[in-house]
Amino acid sequence: MKYAILVVSLISTTLSAATPIQELRLGDQLPDLRGEFLNGHLAVLPAASKGRAALLLLGFTYGSSFAVEDWAKQFRERFAKNDHATFFEIPMIGGMARMGKWFIDSGMRRGTPKEDHEHVITVYGGSGEWKQRVGFMDPKAAYVILIDSGGRVAWRNNGPFDAAAFEDLTKITASLAPRE
Repeated sequence: MKYAILVVSLISTTLSAATPIQELRLGDQLPDLRGEFLNGHLAVLPAASKGRAALLLLGFTYGSSFAVEDWAKQFRERFAKNDHATFFEIPMIGGMARMGKWFIDSGMRRGTPKEDHEHVITVYGGSGEWKQRVGFMDPKAAYVILIDSGGRVAWRNNGPFDAAAFEDLTKITASLAPRE
């Protein structure tokens, strides 16, 4: 009897662990994404956006950092003076790279202007779940999510910077974060 209970328990645990996570859709509440700002403070999204529209730029490999930075540069230029909009570059670091956390974080701090340290959130672990949430396919792509002030997904895209997609993003961001 104990053996049967153990087997049923193991099967149940395995099935629940293998349950796929749903890809984020427009209108979905962003699940908590926990990481650390480059200044060392805890970061939890969507709370860290403090009621502003926020562009989240997730990258899962070093190769994706170029696409992430291109999107961030354009967004920063367009919305720098808008207090109702913000952005976060989010390197998703999984696997064995977690062992190099100190080295990775210190390298990012050196390569990022101090005024942007609260716009970069490093996330160690959980990248497999987030890959499912963003429909990960291309390791060089930026996975771009715009959330509204309540943390709901308002727009999504993935890939390198795209001017037409950015215009669409700009219109939606402006509607969510009007200047006063």
